[in-house]
Amino acid sequence: MLEQLLIFTRGGLILWTYKEIKDALRGSPIDTLIRSCLLEERSGSSSFNYDSPGASYTLRWTFHNDLGLVFVAVYQRILHLLYVDDLLAMVKKEFSQVYDPRWTVYDEFGETFKQLRIEAEARAEELRMSKQSGKPVANGPKQGQRSKSGTGNGGDAGFSKGKVASDGGDGEGDGRKLENGHANGNHVGAKDSKVNVVVKGKENTGSNNGAFDVSKLQKLRKGGKKTDVPANKAPKGDTKKKITKQNRVWDDKPSETKLDFTDPADANGDGVVNDADVVHGESMMDAEEVISSDDESESEDDEEVAKDKTDNKKKGWFSSMFQSIAGKANLERADLEPALKALKDRLMTKNVAEEIAEKLCESVSASLEGKKLASFTRISSTVQTAMEEALVRILTPRRSIDILRDVHAAKEQHRPYVIVFVGVNGVGKSTNLAKVAYWLLQHKVNVMMAACDTFRSGAVEQLRTHARRLQIPIFEKGYEKDPAVVAKEAIEEAARNGSDVVLVDTAGRMQDNEPLMRALSKLVYLNNPDLVLFVGEALVGNDAVDQLSKFNQKLADLSTSPTPRLIDGILLTKFDTIDDKVGAALSMVYISGAPVMFVGCGQSYTDLKKLNVKSIVKTLLK
Repeated sequence: MLEQLLIFTRGGLILWTYKEIKDALRGSPIDTLIRSCLLEERSGSSSFNYDSPGASYTLRWTFHNDLGLVFVAVYQRILHLLYVDDLLAMVKKEFSQVYDPRWTVYDEFGETFKQLRIEAEARAEELRMSKQSGKPVANGPKQGQRSKSGTGNGGDAGFSKGKVASDGGDGEGDGRKLENGHANGNHVGAKDSKVNVVVKGKENTGSNNGAFDVSKLQKLRKGGKKTDVPANKAPKGDTKKKITKQNRVWDDKPSETKLDFTDPADANGDGVVNDADVVHGESMMDAEEVISSDDESESEDDEEVAKDKTDNKKKGWFSSMFQSIAGKANLERADLEPALKALKDRLMTKNVAEEIAEKLCESVSASLEGKKLASFTRISSTVQTAMEEALVRILTPRRSIDILRDVHAAKEQHRPYVIVFVGVNGVGKSTNLAKVAYWLLQHKVNVMMAACDTFRSGAVEQLRTHARRLQIPIFEKGYEKDPAVVAKEAIEEAARNGSDVVLVDTAGRMQDNEPLMRALSKLVYLNNPDLVLFVGEALVGNDAVDQLSKFNQKLADLSTSPTPRLIDGILLTKFDTIDDKVGAALSMVYISGAPVMFVGCGQSYTDLKKLNVKSIVKTLLK
């Protein structure tokens, strides 16, 4: 049963709606679709699933880009309605003929919709019956018309793709039959040495180079000579003594002494910090970054002009000139594919994950398909402009990321503001935690560190060194303790001594390490921090998607809370080592929906910046 069909403009004005039962929808699936897909450039997907207490819905949609209209259908997920894509295509075609931008009410469209729905249901039933009988289904005239006009979001492609996957799943067991020889080597003979592999009815009788050679075994049993000599066995005469390299001694140089740069310690064993060793300087978080207003690289413009010239020669001078002046009637997917392919390759060279680049190109294609090309405008420039707008929307935070304001709000509630730093091994969590502490100290905020990395050797000493240099308190309990309990005691201690912020350092862990991920989920659930920061390297490419998605998935699956906490923000490290390979920022934000709140760009405490969205977008499309 179709629950709802909605037609609205890209500006949010609802033009027409159909409801099977009034106020039957639970939750707000349309609003969630707009926030999670349409505004986040995920409109290239074929469907969206929405879960609410007591109901689960599937939403499918299509666009009319030339008129700026969105058509959305909502139905129960358990029903698997096969006619929804056809119905959306027919509604799109009929409504576009009666649409007038000056009108806001289309009550008379209800009768047209009833006829379209009956026709779509009849065609779906006919398709189902023909599939059961095994007869091929001939494409009707309306299907041919619909395939030419296009649905905008590739909904039919998504349906056929799912059908192929299901058909392949039925015959999946056929390709797993293996007819092997005897497993026990004692019963292997010369006749049984051949291994037959049957895959989908085809027999592979080729010799396996890595298999055991029975003829060699028979020669050894007969007392034949052993001809093979191991490659790693050297002759006896070649053995030499290992000679250690001696340091060169210069005539005028005094004897070499071991240098010790360790800070002097007092009676308690704590290092003594001189006033000259305390870090000074302003953090780059508060500095305004200046972006150069250079245009796009001239070489790429020249390449595009050259491509256009060759295309113009192929098309003919008059036709190309007429098209550039009059503009193309409607952009089709075939027109967009060359520009989108070049844009996808460019994003991947900037370290954007392949999956993310492909989804972005699909979303841009869905937003441009059917749109009229303006006069004196190239398709490549139109695609690039659409991609630039999409990237700005993705990287711009959807909520406030003003940590200082949140710290003061928590201070008014007489409690400390808690930030937990999580991430994989070796990305620089402790170092960047110290950078954040230094930035907070510059804004007159009382900071305390919590050494909750009780797993890695030297982690507590490393954080103690940072605390000593920054002259801030640190809460530690040593090693092999429960990090969740250590963090809880640190927060209680901060509330007693009046600290405004608690920075919790955690152990690095791979996203597949379930025991450590379970411990992290317990720490987040027990202490309920104000901010969970994922610390990730700017050097990663495709692995960024795997890391963030699995961190979020583990935090959700292993939590005992009905509303588990996920990652709230991202801290990108080693940003000064990547040149123009800034794609990891886009991949992380796209897959998690969390904003990039800090960017580490050096090894000193002042090397912490904000993410400049315009600069990142310009670099990605350069």
